[in-house]
Amino acid sequence: MLKITHLSKSFDSLKAVDDISFEVNKGEIFGFLGPNGAGKTTTISMIASLLKPDSGKIIIDSLDLDTNLRKIKKIMGVVPQEMAFYEELTAKENLVFWGKLQGVGRKTLEERIKYYLEKTALLGRENEPLKKYSGGMKRRINLIIGLIHQPKILLLDEPTLGIDVQTRLNIYEIIKEASSQGTTILYTTHNLQEAEELCHRIAIIDQGKILAVGTLDELIKIVGEKDIALISGNFSADQGRKILSSFKDASVISLEEGKTILSLEASKKMPLILEQFFKEGLSINDVSIKQPNLESVFLKLTGKELRE
Repeated sequence: MLKITHLSKSFDSLKAVDDISFEVNKGEIFGFLGPNGAGKTTTISMIASLLKPDSGKIIIDSLDLDTNLRKIKKIMGVVPQEMAFYEELTAKENLVFWGKLQGVGRKTLEERIKYYLEKTALLGRENEPLKKYSGGMKRRINLIIGLIHQPKILLLDEPTLGIDVQTRLNIYEIIKEASSQGTTILYTTHNLQEAEELCHRIAIIDQGKILAVGTLDELIKIVGEKDIALISGNFSADQGRKILSSFKDASVISLEEGKTILSLEASKKMPLILEQFFKEGLSINDVSIKQPNLESVFLKLTGKELRE
């Protein structure tokens, strides 16, 4: 349904998206996982034709975006990070406006508005101006606007940013329903739990490059049976390197002043490693061990934690 080939975009000297390629299948929820500034929004903006790529191809439903923009816009829904509606208008006025803009007939539009308002627990509040809505309520309306014309492909850019747990679960339910009905979804997030719970496949992106793509099980195989350990304390990179070099079954993923990330065959080796730090008179502030999961995969590939 979506095929990206050698896509790149730079802003002056910053390579925001660096020669990425991936495909998303029909009805799939495809997660784009990475920290802020990784290139997620830039990628989704190019697919939505809001930014022009420096190079590469974007094919949607077998149509080249360069030559079939008008046709593609009819089958695409976009839910940006920023709210995309008129706050002075009511929820219903917004949905009618955006639905008509997408060519949805009056009767069908009325049915869909009622359906989605009920699904999002907003029925009865539709005649209030959106400026009176809470952040979570606005996020739900933002999502409905992207779905109101029942697009073949839906681009979601961090749609649960800054909302409460109940609203998050409600949005998950709607997204899963859309996917089950055949809508293809590209979903950007920097939330590990969200990617694990929602996505059929996940692409891990950092510094504009895709580092790995696969199902959760496929990605976890990158780590294998090894645990990922994080050690922070009062030590220099040289001191850490000297100590860790004597442990042949501990692979250093990253090492900097006061912090190191290791890949270990067995976490039972950790007391021996810590003992060596203490023998050198170095203090340790924190130690954590991650068993093979999406977080440990991200640590393994990037050498850093993924933080909100």
